[in-house]
Amino acid sequence: MIHLIKLCVGVKTLEELESYREERSHWWGANYGEGVHVHRTRSMPKRRAELEGQGSIYWVIGGKIRCRQRIVSLIEATDDQGLGCCDIIMEKELIRTVPRPKSAFQGWRYLTQADAPLDERAAGFAEEGGSSEIAEELARLGLI
Repeated sequence: MIHLIKLCVGVKTLEELESYREERSHWWGANYGEGVHVHRTRSMPKRRAELEGQGSIYWVIGGKIRCRQRIVSLIEATDDQGLGCCDIIMEKELIRTVPRPKSAFQGWRYLTQADAPLDERAAGFAEEGGSSEIAEELARLGLI
């Protein structure tokens, strides 16, 4: 399985990303329904068939991979300047991951399943009270 990884430029927290997603979902006038979130990017991933309905987009926030969203589909679109682009249609749910440092890069990159961080819940860190801080500290120390 393959995933995408993308920097969340200008976003400092997961809460800020959640707020930003709701605000931005209507910018392009694209209507893919209420149960999804849309991110527009310049080009269609060459590995489209491996991503649609199977992969996730992992978000890097503040220099760390913090969460992911499942990719529903990738749709060819045209921006307001008439240029081709790709709308990444994702499930709305943000799935927290065990934080993992990631240096800056441009655009998006592919991420293999073997290189993807575990979901907090799968790693035993996402109980109702939340223990993200513990997971982050253990990751910082290189213990997970």
